[in-house]
Amino acid sequence: MFIAAAVLSALLAFAALGAGIPKITLKGSVPELLQEHLGVSASLTRLIGVAEAAAAVGLVAGIFWHPLGIAAAAGLVIVFAGAVVYHGRAGDYADPKARGGAIGPIVLGLVALAAIATSALTI
Repeated sequence: MFIAAAVLSALLAFAALGAGIPKITLKGSVPELLQEHLGVSASLTRLIGVAEAAAAVGLVAGIFWHPLGIAAAAGLVIVFAGAVVYHGRAGDYADPKARGGAIGPIVLGLVALAAIATSALTI
């Protein structure tokens, strides 16, 4: 189970860091989408990016100390749940053009839950 936990944590850390850096720097299409389409402020966008980057670091460290990895993955579940709510309010799940981008937080949230489960089983 350790290998599954390590692989899920590493993949999730890679995704979280890749999503967090553009939000911290406010560069690229994702921060623009958050601010214009979903109505997220620039400061909240940066905060989300910092949370994702911190979770990435916690997930990598959590490979060696599982409680930290579990906490980092749980934090990402909360971040992704918030993203699902924002996308739902914007009507992205009903819009076929926007649905593809809105599914990402659901999938990553499920991966974060799987990382929690596998890490918890290795303790």
